[in-house]
Amino acid sequence: MATFRKRYYYRDEDIPKELVALYKGFDIIKSHPLFSKLDGTVVDKSAHLGGKDAIACVTKTGEIFANYKHELIPPEWAYVLAHNLLHLAFGHFDKDKMPTTAELYPLVWNKACDIYVARFLADIGFGKAIIDDPANAYSIKLNDEVKIYEYILENEGVTPKQNYGLNAVDTKDMIGVEHPIIYKNGEKNEYAETFSYAITHSMKMAVSEVGGHDISKKKDTVISKAADWFLAHYPLLGGLASSFKIIEDIDICHRYEIHIAAVDATCGEIYANPSCGLTFEEWKFVLAHEYLHAGLCHHERCQGRNHYLWNVACDYVVNDWLHEMRIGNMPDEGLLYDESLHNMSAEAIYDIIVKEMRKFKKHATFRGYGQGDIIGSNGPHFEGIGKGISLDEFFKSSLREGLDYHITHSRGYIPAGLIEEIRALAMPPIPWEVQLGKWFDEQFPPLEKHRTYARPSRRQGSTPDIPRPSYVLQEKDLESRTFGVVIDTSGSMCSSQIGLALGAIASYAMSKDVPFVRIIFCDAEATDAGYMAPEDIAGRVEITGRGGTILQPGVDALEKAKDFPVSGPILVITDGDIEDNLRVKREHAYLIPNGKRLPFRPKGKVFYMENKEPN
Repeated sequence: MATFRKRYYYRDEDIPKELVALYKGFDIIKSHPLFSKLDGTVVDKSAHLGGKDAIACVTKTGEIFANYKHELIPPEWAYVLAHNLLHLAFGHFDKDKMPTTAELYPLVWNKACDIYVARFLADIGFGKAIIDDPANAYSIKLNDEVKIYEYILENEGVTPKQNYGLNAVDTKDMIGVEHPIIYKNGEKNEYAETFSYAITHSMKMAVSEVGGHDISKKKDTVISKAADWFLAHYPLLGGLASSFKIIEDIDICHRYEIHIAAVDATCGEIYANPSCGLTFEEWKFVLAHEYLHAGLCHHERCQGRNHYLWNVACDYVVNDWLHEMRIGNMPDEGLLYDESLHNMSAEAIYDIIVKEMRKFKKHATFRGYGQGDIIGSNGPHFEGIGKGISLDEFFKSSLREGLDYHITHSRGYIPAGLIEEIRALAMPPIPWEVQLGKWFDEQFPPLEKHRTYARPSRRQGSTPDIPRPSYVLQEKDLESRTFGVVIDTSGSMCSSQIGLALGAIASYAMSKDVPFVRIIFCDAEATDAGYMAPEDIAGRVEITGRGGTILQPGVDALEKAKDFPVSGPILVITDGDIEDNLRVKREHAYLIPNGKRLPFRPKGKVFYMENKEPN
């Protein structure tokens, strides 16, 4: 924690006016949730400063010397002190973080670190910058001190042109950097460790303030200590932990039948039952379990599945990972763990559960028997952090950044499956139109045009007497270039959904040189509309039926049709309310509204189109 080594004055009026401004600047530091937690000692002396124009400098032992005679206002002093505290927090004096030549060119390394710190303070908008134009620090498009150092050395040489530090010109504000600190086995940089805790603390303060939570009233219980453990010791989940409010209320847990714990990701709350008697290590396991539910967006990935059975499948996956990661101890109650399901995805486990529904229907999660610990509309829904704010992106970002820190600093083992899921969350979802377009690319590669004199030739203006062949597509290449579309026209299908799908199909068919498309409408029975040109599909197709839903006759009609190519793929458009097992023998894909799912495990690709309801 930052401290101030103040001089002693008999009377307050004896304190110099400039020193009062420095005191007030330090008070700004002390009231900030991030900088108040950083280690360093402020001294109102001019030791190590390079002259009257110098403002401040910092030593590798943690002392910050400030020239209080400078007429700075408190926000400017706060900026100066934060600048020096960050040199310590970022480990700029550590030999293992410095380039090999930094000891020979300390001024260059000092400038690189100053640019990095100036950017950080500008990005978070802290204090009032005293550098003439801190925006110039962004002229070097690099975000790493070592890379900035190498850039300066290559372009400016060993005597940098401009100083972003707080000491005199051509003088370091990092004192002792030419003799960096070497940490032996087992030793750690305490300033950097404190900074890691300060980041999670400030994040928690900010999120709690938005949600109206007062963390100063937090109970000192085994559950709260388990939550604090993630903030201080486990960066992978520390960011997630900082965003959640832990509610330890026996009455709430009894009212909503929460035996051990449950998570409401939309509200940023975890409900923990303090009466269940778990130990500190067991609560670490339970909280990590709930954090991963939220961070991996299990509440959003249900996609029309049975909510409870999907919860059970996710529990098996998460518990398998936590067992590998050795976080805490597995509780005896509410634990869903099976070694035979090791390294399987939640989707694959769900398909297994559906086939044995009676066996899994009454399995116990951490919430209790027959109930999922991923709470949605059936939860307490406190007026908290989720009011008007979606936390999904925050959860994803916290997991991504935690994973990067975890791997970079070798903080422990993480299962490959968990890494893949976190990396997948970092990728933005591909729009369904793009996915469908890629499927068409796979089925219908571009046709090669042939030269021929059978068509009117081209003639150039400079040589009108020389005929040249035209480029055309041969008819034999187009004969087998078609596909079938089986459309569910039952009463549960929305007309706008069918129109949206047909419009996309028509546009892709024309772009892929598909001359005709075979259309079959299915409700209680199949209606073969025959071949249609792509431009006729979207606008002039009259949808028949609107009865029940049986798609198998439509698929069979296409596969048995003598005038339909054996290699022709089939695209099935449905809302998923169909027979339990649709058998398609050839290449095929499904196009269904987002939020719906098929009642069986499909062999072909599934594209989830945007669900547009009629006005």
